[in-house]
Amino acid sequence: MHIRSPRALSREFDAIQFRQALSQFATGVTIITTRLENGSFLGLTASSFNSVSLEPPLVLWSLANASSSLDAFSGNSHYVINVLGAEQVALAERFGRRRTNKFEGIDYQLSRTGLPILTGAAAWFECHNRSRYPEGDHVIFVGEVEHCEVHPQAGLVFHDGKFVKTTGA
Repeated sequence: MHIRSPRALSREFDAIQFRQALSQFATGVTIITTRLENGSFLGLTASSFNSVSLEPPLVLWSLANASSSLDAFSGNSHYVINVLGAEQVALAERFGRRRTNKFEGIDYQLSRTGLPILTGAAAWFECHNRSRYPEGDHVIFVGEVEHCEVHPQAGLVFHDGKFVKTTGA
């Protein structure tokens, strides 16, 4: 069920102030991977990841409507969410930019559905693409976790517009 409330009456801030306020919330950094119809891999950096439910095990992430990856992620049955460790800044930057083959020269193994799991990730979640909800200028993806693994380590976070390494595991 999708319940909508009436819109807010007014806003007393602009887009720049909103962005600055959001940047003060530190988030983890993930790379979400899937496979294209031609067999090649697709991956992107996302910090919009969150748990939804323990039973069933559900997680969510979001992707901009303007993203060239939207059709691929919307149409695929599965994707892997790789949670990055503190030492994986270069991977976050690499997958955050436009690049022909983001997977060239990096280490990964394949999940049971044939999707890239990045070597060194702090955790990963192999998800069935359960549902999608368009909201504003993004689509919210809800994934049902079919498999996950954890490799405890210090995490990589995004805060105030930059990547920051945490110190604890």
